[in-house]
Amino acid sequence: RLRLRQNRPMERADRTFFMWNAAVSTVAVAIIGYILGRDAAPGGSIDLSFVPALNATCNALASVCLVTGWVAIRRKAVQFHRLCMVTALAMSAIFLVGYLAYHYVHGDTKYAGDGLGRRVYLTVLASHVILSITVVPGALTSFYFAFTKQFERHRRFNRIFLPIWLYVSVTGVAIYFMLRG
Repeated sequence: RLRLRQNRPMERADRTFFMWNAAVSTVAVAIIGYILGRDAAPGGSIDLSFVPALNATCNALASVCLVTGWVAIRRKAVQFHRLCMVTALAMSAIFLVGYLAYHYVHGDTKYAGDGLGRRVYLTVLASHVILSITVVPGALTSFYFAFTKQFERHRRFNRIFLPIWLYVSVTGVAIYFMLRG
């Protein structure tokens, strides 16, 4: 009974965090949906043609940081693991800002190929988009568990989430090269 009372503040904090996380994630998905769902980009004099390459670089760096961070924690290099994970989060955040800005200004980029190449591209794109919806709430949850020292929950959660985040980052780079092919 005493243990239950001691856990109540954390349960309230968890509940508050998860409500905040749901709100932030919903807003992020709504903004992305709005930008991608518009008929045409507003155009204008802003040239953001460099952003897809920057985004692919951010995704590649996030991938490297995720794998390096995973290796670091397996070797019990906790500080280096933290550095890698914070860098992966920063790269993903920069990617998201760049993605939103680029698509707001330039609109969608259409795949120019056809046949099998187009089918492969659309399959990769569909899986990338569906799984990418989990990255904002997943990354926030992962960091929440780590910063609140709920390491067992952090480990269990990331057994599932790390491969998803890594897949989204790697396929982001693949999609860039498929579009620029």
